[in-house]
This record gives sequence, structure tokens and C-alpha cells, in this order.
Amino acid sequence: MHLLVALIPLLPLGAAVAVGVAGWRTTTAWAGPLASVAVIGAGALLGADVLEHGALAALGSVLRADSLSAFMVIVIGTVSLIANTYGVSYITGELDRDETTAAAARSYGVLAQVFVAAMLVVVLADNLGVLWVAIEATTVATVLLVGHRRTRASLEASWKYVVIGSVGVGLALLGTVLVYFASRHVNAGNHDALNWSYLVTIAPHLNPGVMRLAIGLIVLGFGTKAGLAPMHSWLPDTYSQAPAPVAALMAGVLSSTAAYALLRYKVIADGALGRNYTRGLLLAGALLSLLVAASLLLAQRDYKRLLAYSSIEHMGLIALGIAIGTPLALTAVLLHILGHGIAKCVLFCTSGEISRSTGTTKIDEVAGLLTLRPLQGTLFGVGLIALAGFPPFAMFASELGIARSGVSDRLGWAVAVALVLVLVTFIAIAGHALKMLLGEPSGVIDADPSGSTTWAVPLVGGLVALAVLGLTMWPIERLIDAAAKVVTR
Repeated sequence: MHLLVALIPLLPLGAAVAVGVAGWRTTTAWAGPLASVAVIGAGALLGADVLEHGALAALGSVLRADSLSAFMVIVIGTVSLIANTYGVSYITGELDRDETTAAAARSYGVLAQVFVAAMLVVVLADNLGVLWVAIEATTVATVLLVGHRRTRASLEASWKYVVIGSVGVGLALLGTVLVYFASRHVNAGNHDALNWSYLVTIAPHLNPGVMRLAIGLIVLGFGTKAGLAPMHSWLPDTYSQAPAPVAALMAGVLSSTAAYALLRYKVIADGALGRNYTRGLLLAGALLSLLVAASLLLAQRDYKRLLAYSSIEHMGLIALGIAIGTPLALTAVLLHILGHGIAKCVLFCTSGEISRSTGTTKIDEVAGLLTLRPLQGTLFGVGLIALAGFPPFAMFASELGIARSGVSDRLGWAVAVALVLVLVTFIAIAGHALKMLLGEPSGVIDADPSGSTTWAVPLVGGLVALAVLGLTMWPIERLIDAAAKVVTR
């Protein structure tokens, strides 16, 4: 199993090589989904092993897998399976309609798998320097993927993303260097000075002054990648201009990998500084993100940007749960990461089909979807219901868990503010969604005379999985409980 830890990131890289060598073909296009299935299987095997024997290290302790790592591998595999499977239909359709070239399709196939591989390295890295490098690698891959169409709007979004994202990862790098500095001052001869497993053990001995500055930079830096306010402005432009499967991956798991980094660092920070310092930073980011999302969703006119601002809201909820930090809160956070990842992946992929069939992303120009495009309308509507946290979907349980844990931990005031802002976002999204789904049909162009519905198969599967997770956590209950304990101190 030690070898498995090192092999997991190689699975999507193998798919990238297949597409890179042979190009985007009927056979190689399915290499990505097959790699995602393999990642899920490997994550399940890894989870069973770490539950039985404890954490596993590989490559000289550069990589390390515990219950949290195994859980995140399964999350990345699940969301990438939906996005990659839909991506086969999406890119093939672009080629059939002469909307892209064979070279661009090849590039997409390679970069999408490199993106997934980099996220897997993030969640398997014990060395925090390697974690930072992997997050920077996701930035490079996604910048190129966002500009896939080479339109002026997509290139502007790519440029904005690389500028703000680079500022964020630059701040995180400074924070990482300061953590290394503090660690070396505790034990100057230790070559594992930047390994998370080592830093957790020496956290009480780290210099408090250095760590306050380091953690502040890290929360701001990785918070930028997660889409937390005030460094969130790249997110709506990027998500709305990226190809649908790329936006699905970014919203579904990229933001969550940054939240994962915050989870890891919070354990070190709490040991060095106590709970209140990091809690205060995360609470501020969480409530500000919820406020920004609520205020901007009310006036939103583009349904892709609507979904993007919804991502800011949900990352705010995740940050709130991390700030609370109790076992119940962190279990709820991890369930929310999985549920939000699947729901947002389904919604962005569906939005890609709506955009293709209507020729617009304007809410006012899309009406009567349930009448004119019933499959698209149903998937979009059910996806929004799941995202809003209604039963029987998984996010009902996760949001309830975050709220209960906050009240129990004497943060009822923060929970109350958050719930008011969540209610505002729900009203805003529901109002826009009703216009799209039930409004008077007008000007919808059917761009798919063949009536093919194969694109919907992975999306229906995702919604079914969300409902099952809302009813029973049996497949992952032991793993998610163990994962929460890893970052509970």
C-alpha cells in the first residue's frame, strides 16, 4: 500500500499521456473517465488500509496518506469521474460542430488530467512545500484550460485568474517559508522540518510571533484559491468563461483542495497559537464570503455567474465549519465538501448544455426550460434543490451539522448571521431559477436536433449519489469520522 500512495497521481497522468500521444479519439477520450474510476478504487483501498493500519508514507515521507487523504482522493475521483465523463460528450460535440480544433482537443485532454493529478498530489503530500507546488501546478493547468476557446472574454478571465491567483499562492509561499523558518529554529538539523506529520508534534514549540504572521499569510493565500472574500473576484469571471467540465472541476474540487490545505495548517496553528487566532481569521473570511455572495446574487443576470457566486457562499460555510473545529463540525465539513463537489459539478455541466442549446448565459433570455428542454430543466432544478440543502440530499445533513456544532461551541451568533445570509442567497437563487425553469418560453433555440441524451448519464448518477449520501453515509461513514479526527486537536 505504500506504493499505492505514490501511484495514485500517476493514474490521471497515464490518461494524459494516452491523449497526448494519440490525440483526442474515441478510445483515448475515455482514458480520463477510466482513470477517475481507478482513482476512486485506489482511494477506497487506501481508506481501508489506513483505517486498519494507520497512516502510510511514500517517497521518503514526501507523500503520506491518512484517513483525510484517502477521503479527499475519493472526493477528487468522484467529481472528476462526472466531469470527465461529461467532458467526452462536450469536447466531441465541439469537434463535430467545428467549435474547436483537434490540437485544442488534445491540449484539453492532457491538461484536464494534469489538473486532476496535481490535486491528488495536494491531498497526498506530507511535505507542505510539495503541497504548495502542487497547488501552483493546478493554477498553471487551469489557466490554460479556462482559455480553451481563445475568445477575448476567456483570455481576459484567464489573465485575471493568473494575476489574482499568483498573488494568493505567493502569499501562501511566504507563509510556508515562515513555517519552515519556525520549524528549523526548533530543530535545525531535522530534514523533515516542513512535513505536516512532524510539524504537528512540535507545534507547541514554534515561535508564536512568526507563526501568527505565517498563518495570516496562509489563510489569505489559500483562501484566495478557495474563493473566500475578499480575494474572490477572480472566481465569477473564471467559472463563467471556462468550458463547462473545467468549471465543474474547479468549483467541485479545486476550491476544496485549498480548503483542505487550510484544514492541515489549522492543526499546526492551533497547537502553536491556540484555537482563537485561526478561528478568528476563518470566521471573518466565512462571514464576509457569505455577505458578498448574498449581496451579489440578488442582482445576478448570468446563470453561470450565479453558480460561481454560490460557490463563494458554500466555501464560506466550509470555512465556518473549519473555524468551529469540533469533531461534529469537521465531519459535517467533509460531507459538505463531497456533497457540494458533486452538486456543483452536475450544475456546471448542465449549464454547459443549457448554454449550448440556447446560445446564451443570460437568465432573462432563458425561460420555460422545463417545457422546452425538460431534461436540462429537471437536472438544473434538482441540482439547485440539492445545492440549497433540502432533504434527502447530503448537504441537508452537512449544513445542519455545521449549525448544531456552532451553537454547541458557543458560536451561536456566527451561526445566526450565517443562516440569515444563507436564506438571502436561497431567495435570490430561487427567484432566478424560477424565471429560467417556469417562465414564459421565449426564444429558446434547439441546437441539438438529434435529441441525444447521453451527456446526462453521469449527471443523473451524481444526483442519485447525493440522495443516497443524504439518506445513509454507510459507504464512507467510518472513513469520514476518522478523517475528521485527523484534524481535530
